[in-house]
Amino acid sequence: MEDLIEYLPIESVPFADNLWVYQVFSVIFVSLVLAYIGKILLDRLDKKAHSTANVWDDALVTAARKPLWVMIWSMGLLWAGQITAAQMDDGLAAVLDKGQSVLLIVLLAWFLLRLSGEVEIRISDRRYRKKPVDLTTANAIGKLLRISVIITAGLVILQNMGYSVSGVLAFGGVGGIAVGFAARDLLANFFGGMMVFLDRPFAVGDWVRSPEKEIEGTVEHIGWRLTRIRTFDQRPIYVPNSVFASVVIQNPSRMHHRRFFEHIGIRYDDIKQMEPIVQAVRQMVDEHDDIAQDQRKMVYFDRCAPSSVDFFIYFFTKTKDWSEFHRIKEDVLLKVLAIVHEHDAQIAFPTSTLHMPQGLRLRGEEPAGDQPDVAEEPRP
Repeated sequence: MEDLIEYLPIESVPFADNLWVYQVFSVIFVSLVLAYIGKILLDRLDKKAHSTANVWDDALVTAARKPLWVMIWSMGLLWAGQITAAQMDDGLAAVLDKGQSVLLIVLLAWFLLRLSGEVEIRISDRRYRKKPVDLTTANAIGKLLRISVIITAGLVILQNMGYSVSGVLAFGGVGGIAVGFAARDLLANFFGGMMVFLDRPFAVGDWVRSPEKEIEGTVEHIGWRLTRIRTFDQRPIYVPNSVFASVVIQNPSRMHHRRFFEHIGIRYDDIKQMEPIVQAVRQMVDEHDDIAQDQRKMVYFDRCAPSSVDFFIYFFTKTKDWSEFHRIKEDVLLKVLAIVHEHDAQIAFPTSTLHMPQGLRLRGEEPAGDQPDVAEEPRP
């Protein structure tokens, strides 16, 4: 080590000439200290933020952690580079000055992008909010914020590099017209996606269907260009967003109740039992725990069908879950069948009655008066 020190020609050079070297090492040392202090402060702020019910401070601290660390080291290295460049080349110093401005803009944009992502997660997660925003709205807000940040940061960087922003905007306006004609379908899908995000006819996880387009399934993803729907037989359907602007979309997931509507037919022979059966079924519906009693309920004798006399049952269940609805439906139908049997009636099935004129007999049938009292012995 002593030989290395003797080799270095530092002693022969005045201290003032070596001042920039000490400045470079000082900047690097200060950057190291600031990075360490920043880490400690962010750790403490993170613990403090987690102890509060506010989700915004959590998002702010989490979003600032990496950009702050990169900013401290990058700014320190740029400052050290400027000190070194001042001793060598003025042109390099000017480049580093512009690079410093661009770096600050990029770091600020990075922080805002991370912040929008953290906010998007926290406003749509039940762990952070009692009443979270639905995932579709949160994704739309996050995407719009990120697009705005990227466009703004790009324009500011171009202006700092000496380009005319007004010229860029004018070129973009003229080019936008040409692109609009060339990409009409793409723009239609984009604005269709905007309509879905703003109007929110459905969200991720909803069961939707469109009889016009034979679309039915669960929404898995809503993008800017298309929406992915998973059918009940697990086939993915990719629907361009422009389709939703021209078709009717049903969203059964947003039902408050499920409707039960069935006809029950009994035999014409049991017509006298119709009134007591209807009254018993009506009482059963009124007393059923799974039926919404605040909704319309009807049990009435309805029609005389070709092979039965029918009454209908109409009500709404409390649940809107599909499998739970079928459990309730099964229970109600079994109770209806039991009521019918309790009143000594039977469920009708399709039958036909043939009325034959008196004296008409089938081929091979002996007349009623010619039937012998005793069967004849078979002839040998």
